[in-house]
Amino acid sequence: MIIRVKHIPAVLLSTVIGLSMPMVANAAGGGFALEAAGNDVADIASLQRGARNFVNYCMGCHSAKYIRFSKLQETLRLTDEQIQENLMFAASKVDETMRVAMPAADAARWFGQVPPDLTLVARSRGTAWVYTFLKSFYLDEKAATGTNNLVFPNASMPHVLWELQGLQSATFHTSTNEETGEITEHFGDPAYFESLEQVATGSLSPEEYDQFVRDIVNFLDWAGTPEQLERRTLGIWVLIFLLVFLIFAYLLKVEIWKDVK
Repeated sequence: MIIRVKHIPAVLLSTVIGLSMPMVANAAGGGFALEAAGNDVADIASLQRGARNFVNYCMGCHSAKYIRFSKLQETLRLTDEQIQENLMFAASKVDETMRVAMPAADAARWFGQVPPDLTLVARSRGTAWVYTFLKSFYLDEKAATGTNNLVFPNASMPHVLWELQGLQSATFHTSTNEETGEITEHFGDPAYFESLEQVATGSLSPEEYDQFVRDIVNFLDWAGTPEQLERRTLGIWVLIFLLVFLIFAYLLKVEIWKDVK
């Protein structure tokens, strides 16, 4: 059962993910290690929460236009009433796709570009990339937004989920020139990252925030390949068939070649 939360239009989570898409999937600038999301697309409750979070925090700007609301009903085990009351803010029928209500021209004017569709972001960038990015904002007084990010250094957006996660400070190693003794600070360089420290708490505990992010990643992982659950089930039956076929093939081989010396 999905519990509806206040719908937040415009930016927030979706802007963070969408504008970060130019980064590579297997590493963060400078070699910062990504953290495995640990999501499970077979966890229906997590997918339901992820759908709720995506709609409330992402679809003000970003669409998931390759997914129909009816697909959520089919896979996430939701009723028409649950979808219409909790997930459909810009659509009127459950067979419509998850499109954003914001006009593209307005989006381009406000953000400098049309926010990209997020249906395939977890598939193209990797679940670890999205998960780590959403957890890796830290305070940076030199940044125009007041925050920076370890996965996407010098990101052009603020930490819009700070009310949920809270605020973090980051510590980076320094290096010393052996000849001159000059000390060089590497603040903001992920290659010299040392640690993150919580300096202000959010409305969610660290564990709750991790789960909040994991649910969104889970939903985006599922959205990139909605058929993966069916594929898993089908794959098991295929393996069973091949095993039975192998037994009969072996017995047939024995029967045919039993008289051959």
